Amino acid sequence: MDKKKIITKVLDNFESYACQLLLAFFVILLFLQILLREFFQYSLSWGEELATYLFVWFVFLGASYACRLGAHNRVTFQFKMLPKRASIAIEAFSDLIWVLFNCYFIYLSYKFVFVKMNLFWKSQTMGIPMKYFYMILPISFVLMTLRVIQINYLKFVKGEAVKDPDAIEIEKTLDLNKPLDPNNKQEKN
Repeated sequence: MDKKKIITKVLDNFESYACQLLLAFFVILLFLQILLREFFQYSLSWGEELATYLFVWFVFLGASYACRLGAHNRVTFQFKMLPKRASIAIEAFSDLIWVLFNCYFIYLSYKFVFVKMNLFWKSQTMGIPMKYFYMILPISFVLMTLRVIQINYLKFVKGEAVKDPDAIEIEKTLDLNKPLDPNNKQEKN
């Protein structure tokens, strides 16, 4: 694989890799806490606090990854009653509103983390400035905004079909549950 493809793959799946790493780390950390408490009557004073902050980062990066997959929750049943072009236009308009909201939240979170937050606010047990934990807010909303733009670029400029992976699985399941056509006696795979 050439270098450009590797870089593109890593950037395209950055949130996935980060979420996998965070999930593994905070689950191992919590498991270690349980073992230490149960068998050694000892506890890492900072363990649960760090696991909580890692979980928060996991959730916000997971939201960005859901954007990348086109898997964010949406109410779409009403689009089935509209013509295809109208539903596409409304969905694009709602994504525009989403991007504008994200931009406003990026501004607010940046202002909070880098302007208003006091450097002396530190985490209780680790003593790390809270700024580092709250930085996930502007980071994740920038990533979400870029992913929403990327998905719309793929849909409207490149003409690619971007579908929620869960919706694809549901369609496959529904297709498997359809009765066989009596004229076609072949079995389904």
